[in-house]
Amino acid sequence: MKIVIASDIYYPMTNGVAVFAHNLANGLAKRGHEVMVIAPSFNGKYHVDVDKKTKVKTIHLTSARFPFYPDQINDVPEKKELFGKKIPRFAYKHGIWWSINPYFEIKKVLDEFQPDVVHLQTAESIALAIMHYVHKNNVPIVSTGHAYPDNVTGQFKFLKPVKKPVDAAIRTYMASFLKHSEYATVPTEIAIEGLLPNHEKKYEVPVEAISNGIDLSEFRPGKISEAIRKKYNIDITKPKLIYVGRVDPEKSINISIDAFYEVAKNIPDVEFLIVGDGIDRDNLKNQVANLGIESKVKFLGRVMPPDLQQIYRAGDVFVTASETETQGIVLIEAAATGLPLVAVDAGAVRELCQNKKNGILCQPGDVKGIARAIIKILSDKELKARYGKESLEIAKKHDLNYTLSRFEEIYQTAIKLQTEED
Repeated sequence: MKIVIASDIYYPMTNGVAVFAHNLANGLAKRGHEVMVIAPSFNGKYHVDVDKKTKVKTIHLTSARFPFYPDQINDVPEKKELFGKKIPRFAYKHGIWWSINPYFEIKKVLDEFQPDVVHLQTAESIALAIMHYVHKNNVPIVSTGHAYPDNVTGQFKFLKPVKKPVDAAIRTYMASFLKHSEYATVPTEIAIEGLLPNHEKKYEVPVEAISNGIDLSEFRPGKISEAIRKKYNIDITKPKLIYVGRVDPEKSINISIDAFYEVAKNIPDVEFLIVGDGIDRDNLKNQVANLGIESKVKFLGRVMPPDLQQIYRAGDVFVTASETETQGIVLIEAAATGLPLVAVDAGAVRELCQNKKNGILCQPGDVKGIARAIIKILSDKELKARYGKESLEIAKKHDLNYTLSRFEEIYQTAIKLQTEED
């Protein structure tokens, strides 16, 4: 098949959508499909890249920086100081890239490529232009919903007074992209209800839960290599909590840090590795300093594969207090590495962190409860081993190979449904 994967967020950006879209494109290409990716340019200029190994062609559309949110590629700089006071940041030098009026560039490449099917990953400007194109040219479309509204509104504190109605409007907008496709998917069953409540009554298109999946040959148990240990200055003799992901407000890392503070009172040599970057990093560093645990909390910054797979192996428990996961690729990665999970029962997390099976689910915002869960696992070697073993079994259900096979079938279904409509 000739497949287009379109996303306003794409690798090397560091979030679940970008990672999934990148894995999907390369995985499908390895299976013999001709794959084109349409995404924003990260230098502003239109250009085309071709992966030497997989032959995936990525069309980088003409783009402009949106300075009020970081690009998730470059490190977020420290806040500047004025008269000894850190100044609140209103704009970023390395702001996120958005494609402005991309329709004519998209029309040109799609006219030349003549895709059999288009798969949308986001609902921003590229998706709007592609929706316009496919409906004029009768190209079947598959859409995947990856985000809750809070993934957007949680970044901007000024929206707090009107957050509830804004979230409702964004939810309706995101759902419209799924509704106007031949086939719609989301990463988990729980996310279907969260993104599309009463979908069976409102939507005539099929809606299916399909795991984002990961390559289980890359994420697996083992010892961290000496080279990576030295590179990131990791002491493997001490028990460690690990968080991997964006360091942004909606991930509630501040809750995990407060819980870690309680853990450290009971297990003095414990450490916390925070892997990732984002707009909340400075606030979290201040929180750590105020709690007096700077020597125990290490901000490793943005870590990419193959180092990332090694970093997971340094952990003893994976911890997240995020309430906004439609699935959480990092949870699958942690489980595939054999880590017990401690998380909160919100979003779709409970499908990966199964309470008292491979970890412990706590109530959102429950600092004491999260701390007790971590202490319980770290203090009981048999429990830790049992949870780790169950994590490996749960991760097996999220093999990227199954995800690729199912999407191949869905694309064929979408093509058939489009033909029937004609």
